[in-house]
Amino acid sequence: MIAACGTGMGALACMLKELGFEVTGSDQNVYPPMSDFLREKGIGLFKGYDAANLGHKPDLVIIGNAVSRGNVEAEAVIERGMPFCSMPQALNHFVAKGKKQIVVTGTHGKTTTSSLVAHILFHAGLDPSFMIGGIVKGFDSNYRIGKGSFMVIEGDEYDTAFFDKGPKFMHYTPDTAVITGIEFDHADIFSDIDQIKGFFREFVDKIPESSLVMACAENKILPEILEGAGCDIQYYGFAENKMNTMSCNWSCRNLAPSANGAVFNLITPEQRELVVKTPMMGSHNAMNIMAAFGAARRAGVPDDIILDALAHFRGIRRRQDIRGVRNNITVMDDFAHHPTAVRETIAAVKPFVKEGRVVAVFEPRTNSSMRDIFQNDYPASFLGADMVCVRKPSMLSKIPENQRLSTEKLVADIAEMGIDAHYFEDTDSIIEFLLISAKPGDLILVMSNGGFDMIHEKLLERL
Repeated sequence: MIAACGTGMGALACMLKELGFEVTGSDQNVYPPMSDFLREKGIGLFKGYDAANLGHKPDLVIIGNAVSRGNVEAEAVIERGMPFCSMPQALNHFVAKGKKQIVVTGTHGKTTTSSLVAHILFHAGLDPSFMIGGIVKGFDSNYRIGKGSFMVIEGDEYDTAFFDKGPKFMHYTPDTAVITGIEFDHADIFSDIDQIKGFFREFVDKIPESSLVMACAENKILPEILEGAGCDIQYYGFAENKMNTMSCNWSCRNLAPSANGAVFNLITPEQRELVVKTPMMGSHNAMNIMAAFGAARRAGVPDDIILDALAHFRGIRRRQDIRGVRNNITVMDDFAHHPTAVRETIAAVKPFVKEGRVVAVFEPRTNSSMRDIFQNDYPASFLGADMVCVRKPSMLSKIPENQRLSTEKLVADIAEMGIDAHYFEDTDSIIEFLLISAKPGDLILVMSNGGFDMIHEKLLERL
């Protein structure tokens, strides 16, 4: 019997249940859709943490990184000498063991790239397993247990557990690793970019010589991280980028919007030129596709099957996810919160808005986005938008007062660039404003890593 203690481990609990284990779970914040889903899977849930939840004496307790030392249930596990481990340790031992691991890491694009690889391998009949940080639409799930030899893992750089403060990706041993680029993020656990770079160097140093690393040539930090690596490295990037000094094994040129998404020419390591057609928008997704293409080819998938799979990829929830259209006004949901992600997302959708405006609605919600570390970086990220609505962070009290992002200043700085920018204290005020100001043809692009008070549903209901 296995008990999973902590948030964010629903997928692992479901996988273990499918493998035949009896699974229970404890969580302070289980909300009805997830709790109902887990119960349907046969997973018993305890609401809140309590030492009594361990009365059935599980053989193993998996402790998630949301659980801190001092948690009453975690302390009981330690005091009673019960076996425990972290989520990636459990994933490695029970699910990924014996599989060829394709591990996708980096500050941006992990979920999309992981989903692309899993989709391609499935399309090719390789029956992959995967665990990804988003719901892949073609599977309507963020996990899968397949009978094939490959396991696709989104390698999160966030810490593992209170007893292991290193990134989760340190626990995996990739046959293929993708590193999409490195920037500063997660200010709550990393002090600076050098600390992040140190963990990535450790990760690269432990990659077997027989493995492949697909590395983004557009990122200035990666060559430094990969210097002296003992494994094979293939770089991918834009052929037109004259600032890129790396020699790309994979490159993209002639990226253009199409009626159904985008099209571009992919130059392979053998200098073959392939035409990629994809429903995904933007240069950042072209980069994700190049990384996935290299990883899939490494897994033995022929080029023509990869191209066909890319053309039929249905996307991921919360990544350029169109939630609905009312009166010719489109509401799109996206997970973007880092300045780079905000900029790239706006740039990606802009060419597709022919008749109206791009209305960017932004909620700083992550620990990093609510801090002033990106105060001077955020304004330029909104340059492609025609109108910007910024909500005051709802959890700003979690950040020390002298380190907080000033959303009022952010809006003022955006307005100074000539963009129609507005500041709001709450979500309802944004909705009321948009009901008056939105026009037919507009794209309302909602960007947040959280639920944003169900703004999408409320807005669509009233438009």
